[in-house]
Amino acid sequence: MNYPSPFTSKLARVGIAGTLALILATSPLANMGVAVAEAVPTPVSTKIPITQKDSLEQSPIQYQIQARLNEKEMTIQGSEKVTYRNTSKDALQQLVLHTYADANLSKSTQATMFQQFNEMISSDNPDKKPEDFLGGIDILAVTEGGQSLDFHKENQALTVQLKESIQPGESVTFQLEFHLKIPYGSQRVSYYKDIINGAHWFPVMSVYDEVKHQWNKAPYSRTFESDYYTSSDYEVQFNVPDKYQVAMPGSITTQDSTEHGRKIVSAVAENTREFVFFASPNLQVERATRNGLTVEYYYFNDDPSKKEIVDRYINQAFKVIDFYSEKYGKYPYPEFRIVETYVQGVAVEYARLIQMGQIHDGAVPEEDITFVHEIAHQWFHALIGNNSETESFLDEGFADFSMVYFAEKQGDKLNGFRSIQFDTAPVDMTIASTNDEVGDLANLLYYQKGRQAIYQLYRSVGEEKFDHFMQEYFKRYVYQNATIDGLLHTIEDVLGKEVRTEMQAALYQPDFVLKPEYQLSQEETAAYVHDIFQAQYQAVMGMIPNLPYEVMSRLMDKVLQGEELTIVLSDKVSKLAAKQQEDMVDQLTGFLDMSGIRYDVVRDRKELKQKMKKEIGNSNLIVFGNAKSNGLVQALKSNIIDRTKQTGFPWKNMMNQPLTAGAYVIQHPYNQNRLMLHYFWNEDHLSDAALEAFKLKIQESIGFTNDFYQYYVLDNQGKQNSDKKVANPISSLFAE
Repeated sequence: MNYPSPFTSKLARVGIAGTLALILATSPLANMGVAVAEAVPTPVSTKIPITQKDSLEQSPIQYQIQARLNEKEMTIQGSEKVTYRNTSKDALQQLVLHTYADANLSKSTQATMFQQFNEMISSDNPDKKPEDFLGGIDILAVTEGGQSLDFHKENQALTVQLKESIQPGESVTFQLEFHLKIPYGSQRVSYYKDIINGAHWFPVMSVYDEVKHQWNKAPYSRTFESDYYTSSDYEVQFNVPDKYQVAMPGSITTQDSTEHGRKIVSAVAENTREFVFFASPNLQVERATRNGLTVEYYYFNDDPSKKEIVDRYINQAFKVIDFYSEKYGKYPYPEFRIVETYVQGVAVEYARLIQMGQIHDGAVPEEDITFVHEIAHQWFHALIGNNSETESFLDEGFADFSMVYFAEKQGDKLNGFRSIQFDTAPVDMTIASTNDEVGDLANLLYYQKGRQAIYQLYRSVGEEKFDHFMQEYFKRYVYQNATIDGLLHTIEDVLGKEVRTEMQAALYQPDFVLKPEYQLSQEETAAYVHDIFQAQYQAVMGMIPNLPYEVMSRLMDKVLQGEELTIVLSDKVSKLAAKQQEDMVDQLTGFLDMSGIRYDVVRDRKELKQKMKKEIGNSNLIVFGNAKSNGLVQALKSNIIDRTKQTGFPWKNMMNQPLTAGAYVIQHPYNQNRLMLHYFWNEDHLSDAALEAFKLKIQESIGFTNDFYQYYVLDNQGKQNSDKKVANPISSLFAE
């Protein structure tokens, strides 16, 4: 999934916003449908040796589910037949199924990543009570061959006692009847507005560990993911209102129900890791078929202009699937589906289907790296499974590396390999840590450091050998569950023991950093940061129609595009004022250096006079100091006053107001294609309290994560008295 870090939860990892935010934060500036009688299948023989197909053709688990959605009460009544084949070497007297829907019995067990969004939903819907946001699943009966079985449900695990144990290689078929209450809001299973999210909606078989001789009974993780399943075969019949559109994995067919105004949507999905659905009366579908693969996008029918964007997303999906099919192993299913929902801050992968957020005007599918990451999960989660409670690196690390791999091969200079090489900071934890161990550092360890360890492997053996290794890894574990140990064995078998040892150290030793020879050089780092900021300033400023020319952040945008920048200091000042100026300039130029921006600093009037006609005239300007002691301001005073009329800044009044400081931006006094930004104070120097506030305001005024200032005024304690600015649509997100 696309995990919500403090920065990326809001920006959904579109582009490189998370990286940028980190730079800014750390820089100096920085109910059933068929008749009821048909809902209960005829009892069958319960223990059958299965020999018809091999393990990849017929999964060890088959589900036959008939369910009915009650859209008024938001409940599902279900009947589920499960055939389970014992693939272990142990005789099994009991079976365990996950009832992850019970995570919604209490707020204390619900996923924290949806908490903020649910608080917003609650605020916007005061008629909804806290209990409306809760739900869960009731098990009404469990039978085998028509005889009742004892069962116990506790902490999201359903334990079923069999009449007789099943021996290795034997199978058992049993029946469950269940009732699901769907919670309101945003959860993996929930309903909000006009759509139902249907993950974890029925009991699903746990994975049996024959080494530990026990079933996995872990509840669903509150902080991350616990998606650990056996690829299975599904036949599902879902009774819904006839106006509903339903997205599910597999081959979908529709038939009339015996109930008026309803229909049965059926799906058959073989070798599928998990079975989810999304249902809404307001979804429509666009699809395309190429080379035997059909890609479908289910999206809200609220805006006809979406179709063009949806078509581009479908095209991009084909490109991404083709890339990973070539590099890793062919995508084996005849369909892939994408669903637009109201989810915010995350996108979620499921087998043969991904859940995305709302489609917005101006979306650029070709630049949506979150979309690529979620498709990569079809290989790392859906096809190659793993225990994402204990070894999340295996899906998230590989999905994130694959996202970057694709970007690199598309010529994306921002989201390609440089985004991995840029990270040089160690983390005092191991990449192979469990979810409980990493806490809120999952994004940093599993994604960032995980993909970096894989990149180091890629660089150490070269692309051809790396791709060959990945293809072998895919062959060994497709439809299976991989482990880190299995990964390392595959590395050793394909690439050698030395490579295995190196990868093992990267995963199991703390403080992993990329080898120096694979990191960016100082010059490459500056160039990369420059490219990042260049793209982000343009993107953010482009969000606001008719943004005035004279805003402080635009000066940074212009110099990032290659225009010249000159910094002009006041020269007739006291030693203390000179020192304060130099502190400000050091802070500013440190940021400029890190951003790869070229600039010139003018400190005395003689040099200023020499450069006034040519260099100064062609340059954007950042000016520091008291208007009376800055040579450039004095020389161009009348032009400056004239330019300030365009922004409404009362220049004469402000420059003569005691104990006042601030900043304003205008068109260059004699070049309308350039800007001048003046950071001023009206005394000889700033007070200590005002100085720190002043320096912080410099950082805020030229950034892209804050509002766009035309001017602001501070008092002698650094408190803001007045300003003129344009709201930045992302500023509140970063403020949080």
